[in-house]
Amino acid sequence: MAINKTLKAIADPVRRQILDMLKQGDHSAGEIAAQFELTQATVSYHLKLLREAGLITVRKEQNFIYYGLNTSVFEEVLGWIYSLGGGEDESK
Repeated sequence: MAINKTLKAIADPVRRQILDMLKQGDHSAGEIAAQFELTQATVSYHLKLLREAGLITVRKEQNFIYYGLNTSVFEEVLGWIYSLGGGEDESK
């Protein structure tokens, strides 16, 4: 697990908004870009960082690229965070 890339990717509010969008289902790059007042290049950069962190999946269909949420990475990160607390009640 590349925890540094994952945490860096979710630190940005625009990338978190993109992830929230993808919770509803797969979206094309154009659909994602239409939700922001950013250039297509800037949105592509955010998508690239999310993809490199393993947070999103990419699927090509004809002339379109669709992005989806990769929940397994979030499960790994949550597992790691949970392990920091010891995972068990130490007062027993």
